Formats: sequence, structure tokens, C-alpha cells
Amino acid sequence: MKLNKVLLGAPLAAGAFIVLAAQSPAPVIDVSGANNNLPQASVTDRLSSLERKLDARNRAQVTIQRQLNELQDEVNELRGVTELHTHQLSQILDRQRELYQEIDRRMQSVNQAASAPVPATIAAPNVPASATPQVSYSDNLTENEAYDRAVNMVLKDKRYEQAIPEFRAFNKKYPNSTYAANAHYWLGQLLFNKGELAEAKQEFEVVVDQFQDSNKRSDALLKLAMVAQKQSDNARAIVLYRQVIEQYPNTSAAQLAKPRLASISQ
Repeated sequence: MKLNKVLLGAPLAAGAFIVLAAQSPAPVIDVSGANNNLPQASVTDRLSSLERKLDARNRAQVTIQRQLNELQDEVNELRGVTELHTHQLSQILDRQRELYQEIDRRMQSVNQAASAPVPATIAAPNVPASATPQVSYSDNLTENEAYDRAVNMVLKDKRYEQAIPEFRAFNKKYPNSTYAANAHYWLGQLLFNKGELAEAKQEFEVVVDQFQDSNKRSDALLKLAMVAQKQSDNARAIVLYRQVIEQYPNTSAAQLAKPRLASISQ
């Protein structure tokens, strides 16, 4: 009887143990400490990568900007050379036109002198050869010869310093000459090249003010504007450049005035 009770109580005890074991909480393992560093390390790497990319892009932009600046400087230099060559070509063409005009005037003078009748009552005086004065070329120059001499000093001989007093002497001796406007312009150009801006300005102003119909007036206006610009008087230069463009729109002087006006109007 007791043995049956013992055998019957054993399964009951085992069942109770199993129920109690099921009801007890399962052990908890804290794994947060092992994974805390993973997200932080990933963000740091990403930030470092972004910083490297930004630095590379900034360096590339700086390089591109420097190259653009160099290209702009080269373009400006080429533009200046082109303007200089254009102006020199314009001066050559103007001088060629002046020479043609002078040749025409001289041919007309020769033709008129040849066709004029000689009065019969006028006879050549009988002057002994020994009494003929010996005249030097430099002391007795005609108007045409005096002008040609001064111009040839510039174009042929390249004696720019010596040409300055020649043009001054011509302007003083022949103030009403048909070459007066050109002579004043040549003198102003020579003085401008020497950097004597005040004296060059006076000569260009003579052309502008006293020779309204001269083909040198547009160039003289342009040079007055350039003188003002060199003297840092940009307001005066702007007025003169605009005057050249408005009054002489189809001339080489206007074409040269446009980029110069744009450079100081910005």
C-alpha cells in the first residue's frame, strides 16, 4: 500500500517540477554593449568620405577657375594686339590716301602751270652765272617739300625725334597750309608716342577744333580720348569715345573706340 503511494507520488512530483520550470523567467543576455560601436563607426566613415569628396571637388573648381583666368588673360592680350595692328593698318591706309591726294593736287598744279600762257612782254633777265645764289635745300623749302621732308622722317627714315621740330617748323611757317591738319596730327602722334601727353593733347585739339572737315579729325578725337584715359580721366574719355562712335560710325577710329569704351564703362 505504501509502495503504491510512493509510485503514484513520483509522477506527480515530476509534473509539478516541470510546471514550475516553465513558469520561471528565461535568462536575459545584454548584447547592447557589443553592438553600440557599429552605427557610430559607420557614420564617421561616411563623413570622412564626404569630406574627401568635397575637398577634391573644391580643388578641381580652383584649378578650373585658374585655367579660365589664364585663358581670359590670353584673350585680352590677343585683343590688344589685334587692336594695335588694326590701328597701324588704318594709319597706313590713311597715309596712302593722303599721298594719292597730294599727287593729284600736284598734277593739277603742274597741268595748270603748263597750260597758262606766258606774257610776251616778260623777258628773262640776263643774270651772270656767277651771280646766281647758291641755295641749300634746308633753307629754302617749298610748302610741299617741307611737308614731305617731315613725313619722310617718320615713314622712311624712322627719325622720330628729328621729325618733331620739322613738323613744328612747318606748322609755324605754313599755318594755313592744306597739310596743316595732317601736320598737327603727325606732331601729336609723335608726342603721344613719347609720352608727352599734355603737348600731344594740344595738337589733337587743334585738329578737332580748327579742321572740322579734315579726314584726320576722327583719329584726333580717338587720340584725345586715349590721352584722357592715360591721364585717368575716364569720364572725359567716355565722352570722347562716344563722340567718335556717334560722329564717325563707319571709320576705323570708331571700331577702335568701341572696345576701349566698353573696357572703362563696366
